[in-house]
Amino acid sequence: MRKIVVAGLMVVMMVVAAGNVVAQVAGSTTIGVPASEITTLTKGWSAKKQILGKPVYNEQNEKVGEVDDIIVAPDKSISYAIVSVGGFLGLGEHYVAIPFNQFKADGGKYVLRGATKDVLKAIPNFDYAK
Repeated sequence: MRKIVVAGLMVVMMVVAAGNVVAQVAGSTTIGVPASEITTLTKGWSAKKQILGKPVYNEQNEKVGEVDDIIVAPDKSISYAIVSVGGFLGLGEHYVAIPFNQFKADGGKYVLRGATKDVLKAIPNFDYAK
């Protein structure tokens, strides 16, 4: 049912976008994505669906944390994953920055070799710049 609704919304968006096509004028920019690119976008990669909120395990298949955020470097490469460790219902969580190349994707989860909750909690807490 969800796929049908999404497909229907995509068709409506494409029809509206096609109806609003106007000639570009020098010095102006078009806001949004052209209708010709919408299909490509729907098949693209999503950090929210493929990384954020995913569990992090060690090689003994013990859950040691969860990917809370990703840090994108100025060159647009993914540099670090921010992993939340411990806590309960968002309270008392410890956040650590782990280089993204240290993770191994394995069937919808991420494996961090040598990690335990205690090892991750020993890493200095990650705080965002203000």
